[in-house]
Amino acid sequence: MPRFTLAAAQYPAAADIACNLERHLEFIAQAADRQVQLLVFPELSLSGYELAEAPALALTLDDPRLQPLSAAARARQMTIIVGAPLRSGPALHIAALIFHPSGALATYTKQHLHGAEQQYFSPGVGGSLLAMHQQRIALAICADTSQPVHASAAAQAGAHIYAAGVLISEAGYAKDCAALADYARRYGMLTLMANHAAPTGGWIPAGRSAIWDETGERLIAAPGDAPGLVIASRSADGWHGHLCRLS
Repeated sequence: MPRFTLAAAQYPAAADIACNLERHLEFIAQAADRQVQLLVFPELSLSGYELAEAPALALTLDDPRLQPLSAAARARQMTIIVGAPLRSGPALHIAALIFHPSGALATYTKQHLHGAEQQYFSPGVGGSLLAMHQQRIALAICADTSQPVHASAAAQAGAHIYAAGVLISEAGYAKDCAALADYARRYGMLTLMANHAAPTGGWIPAGRSAIWDETGERLIAAPGDAPGLVIASRSADGWHGHLCRLS
C-alpha cells in the first residue's frame, strides 16, 4: 500500500491577508519537509474569523494574491486547503480553497452557517470529493460538522477521509470532538480537525487539532493551542500520528 501523509495545520490567523499568505507558505514548507501530501488549514485561515470585515477581505478565484499558494502546491506536489471569504457573483461564502499539484483550483463552500455568520455570508453548496492516493476525501467547515446529515452524506458518497477546517473554542470543544469521533467510528472514515492557534474575531480557540482513525480512536492531537502540524501517515500496517511544533 503506497504511503499517504496528511496534516492539520493549527494556524494563528491575523486579520491581514498578506501576513497570512506569507505564514501559510512557512507552514507549507514545514509540511513538505515531512512529506505531507494533503495539508488542511482552519476555517477562514487567510483572513482570520473577522466577520464584519469579511466583505472587504473577500477574495475571488482570480485574485493574483493566491498565485504563491498555487505555485507552492505545484512545487511541493501537495494538495493545500486554505480557508477564505470567497466572493462569487453577488454572494459571499465561507470557503475552502483547494490548490491541487496540477495547478487546478477548486472550492468547497460552507453549507451550514452559525450565529452571526448569517448576517454576512450566504450558505454554500459544499463541493466534490477529492481523490488522491486511492483515498476519497470529503471536506467540511466548522458548523457543517455539527449536522450529522453532513457526515452521513460524505460516507454515502464514498469518502474514506472527512477533513474539517474549524474554529472551536473551549466551550464547544468536547461536544464537537465527540461528534467527529463518532463519525469516524460510525462510517469508518479517518477524521481530521484543523483548529486555530490564536484568538481571532473575538473568539479564543481551544487549539488541540486532532485526527481520529477509522475506529473512532484519537490517533494524534496537539496538546494545546500552540502553532504546529498534526500529522497522520498511512503505511502497510495502518495509520500513525505525530506532531510538528512550529514557532
